[in-house]
Amino acid sequence: MSTTMPFAAGTTLLADVTSLVRTAGRTLLDRRTPHARGVSLDEIVDEIHANDDAVLDVLREPLLRTRPGSRWAEDELAGGALPPGEWWVVDPAEGNINHVHAMEDWAVTATLVRDNQPVLTVVHLPLTGETYTAVAGGGARLDGRPLKVSAKTDLGATLTGTGQARPGEDMRTFRRIGESVTAMLASGLVVRVSVPATMQLIHVAAGRMDAFWQFSDVRSGLVAGALLVSEAGGTVTDLAGEPWSTAGRDFLAAAPGVHTAALEVLSPIA
Repeated sequence: MSTTMPFAAGTTLLADVTSLVRTAGRTLLDRRTPHARGVSLDEIVDEIHANDDAVLDVLREPLLRTRPGSRWAEDELAGGALPPGEWWVVDPAEGNINHVHAMEDWAVTATLVRDNQPVLTVVHLPLTGETYTAVAGGGARLDGRPLKVSAKTDLGATLTGTGQARPGEDMRTFRRIGESVTAMLASGLVVRVSVPATMQLIHVAAGRMDAFWQFSDVRSGLVAGALLVSEAGGTVTDLAGEPWSTAGRDFLAAAPGVHTAALEVLSPIA
């Protein structure tokens, strides 16, 4: 993914989007419970949908008004290329399954995608109050402080991660995940397998983790982190080593010093 073309409207728009996403985060925070919600699958799904609906009620229309002519990507679990133009790719409760189960890894994300490349993103973590932002050509930040990816050059010293993108992935994807974890355990130091993707990608952007990969194209979990990592100096490609866009079928974001080595491990599995 390239950020060589700066997003000219980014500075003003970023302030507006950040305010809206933080407001939406308060809605999600208010819905948090100290115990898991739902026992049956139907009950869990209902709780997930209720979280989404509550956040979208306060976020969708105001967000669309910030960028006249922009459109909304309706299905947060969809993948693949979007039609030309500007689209809001939003996850109202990224890590919704964690929120419903009274766990901590969840956030609200909003990303503006132009012609299948993310150009502006806000990721807000209501529990900590942290806000990660990035604008194409303008760098990545955590609460205004610049982010920089890891300086590691030895794959054997890396903390890497992956996870499933959606419930009910096909068996081929499950096998790839398992094979890739085994391969990276043999090549790296530690592998995390968790959801959601964004919560691992913010760690890559901040230099806490060294790489993240995914055998899926669910765009809502990738666009925010892709922009954050690339603007923090990381390398973002598909598993063939080509520049990543929303049209990509798989994904690798890594510190530049270990990207090639990680690709050598993962590309035969992809």
